[in-house]
Amino acid sequence: MDSYDRILVATDGSPGSTPVIEHSIRLAGLSDAEIHALYVVDRRYPSATEYDMVVERMEDEGTKALEAVETAATEHEISVHKHLRRGVPAAEIVAAADQYDANIIVVGTHGRSAIGRFIHAGSVTERVVRTAEIPVFVTRIRPVDDPAMADVDSVIPDSDR
Repeated sequence: MDSYDRILVATDGSPGSTPVIEHSIRLAGLSDAEIHALYVVDRRYPSATEYDMVVERMEDEGTKALEAVETAATEHEISVHKHLRRGVPAAEIVAAADQYDANIIVVGTHGRSAIGRFIHAGSVTERVVRTAEIPVFVTRIRPVDDPAMADVDSVIPDSDR
């Protein structure tokens, strides 16, 4: 296995993304790596009349998501660089990996079916896997009420949920 110095973890801030954060922390711990936490404000969706309000809300969510990664990683003495970007998520994730000279990208997937991906305009994770020039570690994002989440030790403090 290659050694990783810089790990890019893309987070959407959802409580179900806890495994994404946990895996990035485990990889960083094993490799003595730093984490670059990324949240992308998707510029494709808000209408022109709601743009400022929607973007502001998404930026607030992004800041909380990045702080959750930092809090979890700090508990394991892992250095975190937080990045909030605007753009098309898959393109921004790949561009960020290049810009921050990451060795691996850690992302989550909801595991939707083909029709689910079509309804949700395709999979960000699928696009990252197809276009990234470095390894991509994909883990499942699970809703909090998923029985599989019952045994997962949360790295996100309850106050941040």
